[in-house]
Amino acid sequence: MLAEVRPLTEPEFARFRELVEREIGIHLSSVKQALVNARLLSRIRELGLATFNEYYERVVASPHDELVRFINAICTNETRFFREPLQFDYLRGPLAAHWQREAQAGRKGRRVRVWSSACSSGEEPYTTSMVLLGCLPHEWSVEVLASDISTKVLERAVAAVYPMERLAEIPSDLHKSCLLRGMGARAGSFRVGPNVRSNVRFQRENLVTGEFGAFGRFDAIFCRNVLMYFKPETRRHVVSKLVRQLNPGGHLFVGHSESLHGLDLDLETVAPTIYRVQDPR
Repeated sequence: MLAEVRPLTEPEFARFRELVEREIGIHLSSVKQALVNARLLSRIRELGLATFNEYYERVVASPHDELVRFINAICTNETRFFREPLQFDYLRGPLAAHWQREAQAGRKGRRVRVWSSACSSGEEPYTTSMVLLGCLPHEWSVEVLASDISTKVLERAVAAVYPMERLAEIPSDLHKSCLLRGMGARAGSFRVGPNVRSNVRFQRENLVTGEFGAFGRFDAIFCRNVLMYFKPETRRHVVSKLVRQLNPGGHLFVGHSESLHGLDLDLETVAPTIYRVQDPR
């Protein structure tokens, strides 16, 4: 029989809200109390606990186990293939053309590095890999680093298997070259093809607390639909770290409802939601 759990109280919610903001930078408004209650309830029952306070103590006592489970439960992961298509039009058009001109002039190697910094279940980095495979010459090297705070979505991303109804999100001319349709027990799903997957590397990373110097520099970084959950000071902290990982002239892509206005960083606006680090050359 499932344990009876007392509903989440305002003081308990305040403790969880502070924990979430401290650990991953996300600010939970008071209207999220019911959501937090719903997302944590099954785990609390599974552990046989009676109150949310008991679960809070379990979380803070197990930073490498229960805290990860807690973050997985709290995070909202909504994405799709070719989300915000105008950005991918810019990537395959003006930006890819610029990289090729730079390579022809000897100012850039025939290599592109992109970081999908809040990659969720993998649709964004796989889209990026598909686009770059289609617009760059065959001899070019493509590397996509994909990271997320949630181990749950990273497992799905690595598997690269998606329900067949998601196929409509991907341009039909890429289906044969980039995707594998499931057969037999896997009918009703498709998997991203090995040519696309081979360019993508996944790892868990915390944008707020992580240090990224070991990642090296990137030609472009996607950080979409996560900055809107941060307070202004956290947003500036995260974006400034991302900018330091961009090559001169590198590009930062943010979500359609996000803006970097007022952050006073060394960025120029290329188009709505697309920014470029100024190149001193």
